[in-house]
Amino acid sequence: MSIFSNPSFSEHELVAFHNDRQSGLKAIIAVHSSELGPGVGGCRMHPYGSEEEALLDVLRLSRGMTYKSALAGLPFGGGKSIIIGDPHKQKTRALLEAMGDFVHSLGGRYITAEDVGTSVADIRAMSQRTPYVAGLDDNEHGGDPSPSTAYGVFLGIRAAVRHLHGKNSLDDLAISVQGLGHVGFRLARLLIEDGATVYGADINTANSERAAAELGVRPVNSDEVLFLPVDVVAPCAMGAVWNQDSISRLRAGIVCGAANNQLATPEDGERLRRRGILYCPDFLVNAGGIIEAHHQRQSSSDSDRLAHITRIETTLAEVLRLSGERQVSTESVAEEMAEDILRGSFRARDGANRYLAA
Repeated sequence: MSIFSNPSFSEHELVAFHNDRQSGLKAIIAVHSSELGPGVGGCRMHPYGSEEEALLDVLRLSRGMTYKSALAGLPFGGGKSIIIGDPHKQKTRALLEAMGDFVHSLGGRYITAEDVGTSVADIRAMSQRTPYVAGLDDNEHGGDPSPSTAYGVFLGIRAAVRHLHGKNSLDDLAISVQGLGHVGFRLARLLIEDGATVYGADINTANSERAAAELGVRPVNSDEVLFLPVDVVAPCAMGAVWNQDSISRLRAGIVCGAANNQLATPEDGERLRRRGILYCPDFLVNAGGIIEAHHQRQSSSDSDRLAHITRIETTLAEVLRLSGERQVSTESVAEEMAEDILRGSFRARDGANRYLAA
């Protein structure tokens, strides 16, 4: 398995592998950058088709976390971990504690949290073996950061709608949501409360049925949800959904969702722009969860946390403006902004970190 020549290797500082024979744990931790602080990012458990697929995912996700924290003004670097396995069949207490030991072995260079395939309860199990965890403090959702993630994406959709249509609400707009789990369900609720008609799909039929019964989400086929003739498409499941083929089939004017790494390749951001589709960079709009985790660690007030999440809307508005002005993809603008923050930190670390943490 090649790392340094992997197309998604981006000068990562650390990539660690762990195999625990007793618990069955097979895991990878990647720290992309610690320039702004320790690498922070969730622990994903997924039955990857191959080890190469797992490595590609953790490299891409950790790089995205670097940009996410930088743009969100957080004193964190970018990290991510993955457990290779089916969370519905292979997750055990012993496996989670072994993962906690793995995280602890890095001495704080990486701090973990929940992600796809893991829950707050799972991270609590890991916390029995390491203090390097985030998102466990009690809040109105039991520490769950997904409501904050959903709120940030909701703000992103509003900013994109305002930029494209000049509207300050989602009245009379149609929005499709792919994935109706923790984040997608809460996002759908916010969208409907703001006046939108929401179509949704989830590979877990129970999630789709719940969203239809409790929220009034209009269920559609999972194969069709990204390609409906709607105003906004919100991918809230796994990544790499946008490629040359899927972009050609899009019928929405805005793409804004919670899924990480939505673009299959760097070129896909430009493909979206050339088709006249307004793409909201995922690492910008889905930062609500890590902002929530930061404020939990700081024991901040609810008003401070919400004010910080609201900055997503302002930052995205600037990205959309610059993208139109320069005629380049929103992805490239957002990445450039993040790189500028990282370079500024490198030039004046203490001052930059104090600024970002403010």
